[in-house]
Order: sequence, then C-alpha cells, then structure tokens
Amino acid sequence: MTPEQTKISVVIPVFNEAATIGGVIDRVLKCGFDAEVIVVDDASTDGTREYLKTLEHPRVRAFFHSVNRGKGAALRLGFAAARNPYVFVQDADLEYDPRDYQVMIGPLLDGRADMVYGSRFLGGPHRVLFFWHYVGNRVVTLLSNMVSDLNLSDMETGMKAFVREKLVALRLSANRFTFEPEITARAARARWRIYEVPVSYSGRTYEEGKKIGWRDAFTAICAIIFYRFFD
Repeated sequence: MTPEQTKISVVIPVFNEAATIGGVIDRVLKCGFDAEVIVVDDASTDGTREYLKTLEHPRVRAFFHSVNRGKGAALRLGFAAARNPYVFVQDADLEYDPRDYQVMIGPLLDGRADMVYGSRFLGGPHRVLFFWHYVGNRVVTLLSNMVSDLNLSDMETGMKAFVREKLVALRLSANRFTFEPEITARAARARWRIYEVPVSYSGRTYEEGKKIGWRDAFTAICAIIFYRFFD
C-alpha cells in the first residue's frame, strides 16, 4: 500500500490559534496520506472558532466545545469521531511537522506497534530554545518511565499515533494536558507495543504563543502519581 492509499485520521485540538490553524490544516492535507482532518475547537475566543465555521473541505470536519474543557477532552471527542484505521494527534501551533507522519506510521503499518511517539530528543532537527523546559520535560519523562517501566525519551510529545481499534478500547478521562501521562500510563498497563521515532520540532516562545509552562509540569507529575497509585 502506498502512502497515498493509506487512510489516517488526524485529530487537531485547538484553543486560540487563529494565526496558525489554517496553515496546520493545509499542511496535514498535504502530508502525503489519505487523511481526514478532525479539528476540535475548545471554546476559542480569538476568531479560531469563526474561521472553522466557514471552512469547507470534504476531508475536514470541525467540532466545537461550548466551554473550555482542555486538550484531553478535545482529543477524546476527536478520537470518537475518527473513522480511519490509524489516528494521529497534531498540535495546532505549527511546532510539529505533518511530514513526519511518513516515519511515524512505519511501525504501525508493519504490525510492530500499537502506538508511536514522535520524540523531539532522538536526533531530529529542532529549534534551540528554553533549557529549563528541556530539564522539566526530562524530569517528567523520567518519573513516568519509573512508574510505567518504559524507556521513553519524550513522554510529553504532542505528536503521537495509534492503531484506532486499540485506541477506542482504552478508557480515557483526563481533560487537560494530563492527557499525556494518562495515555502513557494506560498504554503501559494494557501492554501496548510502543515505539519511538525522531521528529522535527519548531518550538515557539511565549511571545509567539506558547502556552505550556512549569505549572503544567507540576500537574503532569501529580497525574503520573495518580494514574500509578490511585486510578
């Protein structure tokens, strides 16, 4: 099967990304696969919602939260709407490149993996930014690895791919950025076959719209402990 014949669903959770959402959708549609694009707007207030309501494309579907519920809730809605056998998560901020789907889908297509992480720390090109963000990510990933007995390099990556039939069977509940530690903990517990591949990363500064910060790292640590001992 050629890439052009491979059917994938790409779920894009979005909140206040009017400047980038159009470009992200365009890049996904040109990623080289037969992709359906599922955009879930999490009650944006900057014009993103209005843009999506005017968007007409046969391979793009948009869903809307009436109130802000968080990334995890938006992803659950998108996952439920996905129709194709492979599901990708794509952030709406242009930090991750849909051209990397080409390398990510390999372990899924040949049956080696149920889930693939696109790692920012395995040698792919990346914009050089924020040493302390890097440290925070490594600490969170290390703690996650300790409790899940995995050896991931980038648990918090925003680019992940799944076999749909596995994904829909997983019980997810996290509403916000705690989606990342939750999906990792539940996949490890379910004995999924997990792969990592290098992807490129064009990180943003806070002036350019970056949203995640140290508070989210602390919340992720709490979530890792919760899903290990109290879930």
